[in-house]
Amino acid sequence: MAATYDLNDESVVVIIGSGAGGGTLSRQLSINGVKVVCLEAGPRLTLGDIVNDETEMFLKLSWLDRRIGNGDAPDGMPVWSCKTVGGTTAHWTANCPRFREYEFNADSHYGDMDDTNFVDWPFGLDEIAPYYDVAENMLGVTGTNNIPLLPPSNNFKVMEAGAKKIGYTDIDTYHMAINSRPRDGRPACLQMGFCSSGCAINAKWTTLFNHIPQAEQTDFFDLRAESMVTKILMDDEGKATGVRYIDNNGVVKEQKARVVCVAANVVETTRLLLNSKTEQFPNGLANSSDQVGRNYMRHVMSQIFALMPGEVNMYKGTQTAGVIRDEVRHDPSRGFSAGFQLHLLSLGPEQVAKTLVDNGWGKNYADLMENYNKLAGVILTGEDPPQVENRITLHPTETDQYGLPVAVVTYNYHPNSIAMMDYAEDKARQMYESLGATDFFTIRNFGATHNLGTARIGNDPATSVCNSWGQTHDIDNLFISDGSLFPTSGSANPTLTIISLMLRQADYLIESLENGSI
Repeated sequence: MAATYDLNDESVVVIIGSGAGGGTLSRQLSINGVKVVCLEAGPRLTLGDIVNDETEMFLKLSWLDRRIGNGDAPDGMPVWSCKTVGGTTAHWTANCPRFREYEFNADSHYGDMDDTNFVDWPFGLDEIAPYYDVAENMLGVTGTNNIPLLPPSNNFKVMEAGAKKIGYTDIDTYHMAINSRPRDGRPACLQMGFCSSGCAINAKWTTLFNHIPQAEQTDFFDLRAESMVTKILMDDEGKATGVRYIDNNGVVKEQKARVVCVAANVVETTRLLLNSKTEQFPNGLANSSDQVGRNYMRHVMSQIFALMPGEVNMYKGTQTAGVIRDEVRHDPSRGFSAGFQLHLLSLGPEQVAKTLVDNGWGKNYADLMENYNKLAGVILTGEDPPQVENRITLHPTETDQYGLPVAVVTYNYHPNSIAMMDYAEDKARQMYESLGATDFFTIRNFGATHNLGTARIGNDPATSVCNSWGQTHDIDNLFISDGSLFPTSGSANPTLTIISLMLRQADYLIESLENGSI
């Protein structure tokens, strides 16, 4: 049975956010007898709320509060995150690759790169590999634990055929947290193609339908949906004492806590730390290094679509179940450092209409939509160099409906990223041209879903925000519990690594709570 804790209970761990980070940490702590209050800004959806309608689900899932984008981050929606129980796991397309060993040692491996802030992770693959093992089994990741890969869609078959024609060989339907056969009470994927809208049959793993219910089966978990945290509360000794939040009735409340863990996705995690400044922490909490908000990364991403000579019907099949890994390596002879992957992508007719040509108007638009079934697509996901001035800050005057300063996301492509995009886009064109493609459509600047950095882990408090466990250097009972922790981005989709970091953080927290060190 789920618990209900008093606002004055100083023994609880407060977790802000219920996505990959917060939902995983909530489960791990509660099943081990730690009292958890999880505060989620968005509503809780049921399986019946999820429909195969991209526009309806975008409005149900997305964080639509005002945000400002600068540079190459589009204004209005510089990032695409979610405001719902389950966080961005409700939206994600469920790709689950691991980091490669060299990606944990980017600074050592790549050498100097101008205008970057590369560092090595404070641990390597050997340290996190056991947690990857647990996470893959927990999520039911295809291609691991004797779980079959998903079947290939037509879109995949086109990508694979073109990739092989230009010499690529490391190609399959990807490690996916989407059931290829029934598992853990969830059915096998029916190839409906609406993965980023939430899975209507629950074949896709989410914290909403997995970790949150598992936590609720204990006597140690109190979930409060539609509860927007506005401030982390501090005492005069520099300890976090709880949080202030606005509940679903608009009432301001304060929940006391023994430990506070922030897992609000990168923008909201940063905004909360900066908004919670005190006289002792005038630049925001955990920010003595001046690194909070800096080193924001979003992966180097570009979408490439091709008009093929025959029908592809890309909307049929698991949305991103397909990957080309041949370029996941460091090879400066290509004209850039670090690696990238190309993985499958499909867009529905409405998304194509809004994004690919002429803003949904005119002859070119009409011709494209008439040939929608002939489109094939991939997306580049490449390592994004950390840059000090790619950062999240607070607007000096503009506030949101809660009276909080609006987040400003400043992001500009590094020259290395532009070289990577040019190279990858050319490879994608070669791939599809080898099969007779006639027209190409490329999209670079769009709201980022892989938001990383801003509160990175490291051994040196002068250059990082948290230690290797996600415990902030400045405040020992304040933890960061999401993708903000990444010192570098690697080329891998981040969710599996976030979950693995939280399994590791949970072990550390449980031990620390038991021995009284926090």
